[in-house]
Amino acid sequence: MIKKDVIIIGAGASGMMCAIESGKRGRSVLVLDHADRIGKKIRISGGGKCNFSNITVFSTNFISNNPHFCKSALSRFTPRDFITLLEKHGVQYEEREEGQLFCVKDSGEIIKMLEKESNDTGVNIILNCRIIEVKKEESFIISTDNGIFQSESLVIATGGLSYPGIGASGIGHKIAEQFGLKVTDIKPALVPFIFSPKDLKVFGELSGISIEGIIKCRKIEFRGSILFTHRGLSGPAILQISSYWKEGDTIVVDLLPGIDMYGIFMEKQQNKSKIDMHNLLSEFLPSRLAKIWCTSNIQSKPVNQYNEKELKKIADQIHNWEIKPDTTEDFKTAEVTLGGIDTSELSSKTMESRKVKGLYFTGEVLDVTGQLGGYNFHWAWASGFVAGQYA
Repeated sequence: MIKKDVIIIGAGASGMMCAIESGKRGRSVLVLDHADRIGKKIRISGGGKCNFSNITVFSTNFISNNPHFCKSALSRFTPRDFITLLEKHGVQYEEREEGQLFCVKDSGEIIKMLEKESNDTGVNIILNCRIIEVKKEESFIISTDNGIFQSESLVIATGGLSYPGIGASGIGHKIAEQFGLKVTDIKPALVPFIFSPKDLKVFGELSGISIEGIIKCRKIEFRGSILFTHRGLSGPAILQISSYWKEGDTIVVDLLPGIDMYGIFMEKQQNKSKIDMHNLLSEFLPSRLAKIWCTSNIQSKPVNQYNEKELKKIADQIHNWEIKPDTTEDFKTAEVTLGGIDTSELSSKTMESRKVKGLYFTGEVLDVTGQLGGYNFHWAWASGFVAGQYA
């Protein structure tokens, strides 16, 4: 039986960060992962460029049943701290829209950086290692298909359920429940919507069309690209709002934000314009969308044939188009998992279980879910960093 001070299950972003920080304290650290390489999600994220953080990170960029839980870790490990680590290793990065930070070259540079840091701090990593059983006697005993390991501290950094194709599973949640910790409801997040069968018949042929819009749900709104797909709606604004949407909710889309359509309609009417409504809307929206939207929402006719009340109603519909999605796509396409281990079970200062001494949880396995834009990776770094100071 191999004995270590700390065993970390999961060689992703939070697990590797925790291992490095714990190793810096002189602890003997072993990381176990079922994959054949570390950081698989890092490797594929951001189109291979890894949206590793954001220039500004606030607790309001995260969803949790306890919105205050993430504040401590975020204050102790900032985007600047991660950038300092990148600069130490000569990894070039760039800022894109809305403060998103990406690698200039590719995400492999971050993985090399984590490997170098873990080597320098004496961290051992065993890959292709499947966990069979975890139990606690005086210390933690982890049985695997690669042998049995023992440790004083155990860190669960196994991620959520998103991307099962690269090995994501619910093992972290199962371990938590085994030790008596609560797990909140779990669902796919940052995920496309699927139209109802009725709406799919109408809007399915718009697949590939993209617009800039504002989408609202539950008093939350996001502005950004909205993409029609062969199944429903996607694009950054849709992915963002999906984390707040619940089954049965209606979403509201402003198809033309910042444009006074009522004013434009009234001007056309005063000039006795005979342009058909769908042709007028085609000056602002893709023509296929304008035509199908008019067919499903109004009776298109020359603008001079509408009265003022009708024009006001049409303008309001354009800025407040209501859609009731049937559901979202599943974990295969979800970028993250919403929900996880109940944060009331943990210390926000250390990430340690309140019930089980020496048991820590980091990253996506917790009920802390970031918005799109580098926030989920930053939570992984910050929570891993914090746990590494104590595990």
